[in-house]
Amino acid sequence: MNRNLVVRHIGRADPAVVAALGEAGTATVHEAIGRVGYVGPHLRPIQHDVRIAGSAVTVLSHPGDNIMIHAAVECCHEGDVLVVVNTAPSTHGMFGELLATSLQTRGVRGLVIDAGVRDTSELRQMGFPVWSQYVSCQGTVKSTAGSVNVPVVLGGLVVNPGDVVCADDDGVVVVPRADAEWALAQSQARITKEAATRERLLAGELGVDFYGLRQKLIELGVEYVDEL
Repeated sequence: MNRNLVVRHIGRADPAVVAALGEAGTATVHEAIGRVGYVGPHLRPIQHDVRIAGSAVTVLSHPGDNIMIHAAVECCHEGDVLVVVNTAPSTHGMFGELLATSLQTRGVRGLVIDAGVRDTSELRQMGFPVWSQYVSCQGTVKSTAGSVNVPVVLGGLVVNPGDVVCADDDGVVVVPRADAEWALAQSQARITKEAATRERLLAGELGVDFYGLRQKLIELGVEYVDEL
């Protein structure tokens, strides 16, 4: 028989490592760790120019029912990101200003949800960032049990409680908690490499040359002509 659980205590990565991964940005982290961890383009930010990372507190909810989000609040610590997944597709506005107020008071950095949110203007004004699949004023009920801090599947990706969630204008990337330090080292190496590349581009070099792409284009059958 399936159990509905609220797991109060979870492991979390080093807060300094989590913060540094957030600063690196999702595109850098995703590329640096082997182009994995991206949950997909269906989750979009309701705000712009916000970049965060935090430890995942996961919620498994019944569609159109947000009782388990309320249950999750007391499990959240400063620096967490709430990750809400539904057992079936949902377009309901499962989250709004009042829940955000409760989470923000506990130091939660943001929300990632595969359903809808509402009060988006208020959420932006209060500085509580959200990545959601929908924006919807449709309300919810509070009548069906789910779970908090169990593994969930978001965009085909398994998210475990305590995994590092990075989110910005480019999307959402999840790094397994055990890989957080390695992912940061890989990301920092990529940032260093890109800084050197940027200097070469600013000096006028062409990427098609220093990436070795000109010869590859020729091998692919691309012809260079002066005019037609």
